Amino acid sequence: MPQDWLFGLVGGGIIGLAGSVYLLVNGRIMGASGIIGGLVDGSARETGRERAAFLAGLVLVPGLAVLLTGGADTHLTGNLAVVAAAGLLVGLGTRLANGCTSGHGVCGISRLSLRGIVATVFYILAGGLTVVFFRHLLGVI
Repeated sequence: MPQDWLFGLVGGGIIGLAGSVYLLVNGRIMGASGIIGGLVDGSARETGRERAAFLAGLVLVPGLAVLLTGGADTHLTGNLAVVAAAGLLVGLGTRLANGCTSGHGVCGISRLSLRGIVATVFYILAGGLTVVFFRHLLGVI
């Protein structure tokens, strides 16, 4: 099995486990955009520490994994303006959809949530169309 596939398999398993533990321990869905949104808009004062710890782990654990394994080739563009625009558009999309891939995709589909399934279909479709547009038509990425 190629190493990239192994990284994806292990990463997917860890995300699924994290979503299950988060739901069992906190009784809430592990949606990263909702966790970040609650910190940004101030609506999560009582769970701010928990949310900050979750986000710290979200950043630090992959960084540690890269240090230990050398990481995988991502083929990420070197154009920082494209990366910044993509990040802003993803953030905007998650707010419009009231959730992200972890909330709708991982936790929503596993709970057979119709809202999660529909949202996942649409963001996968939008992502595919975006790649076709920016890579194949404009040649930006």
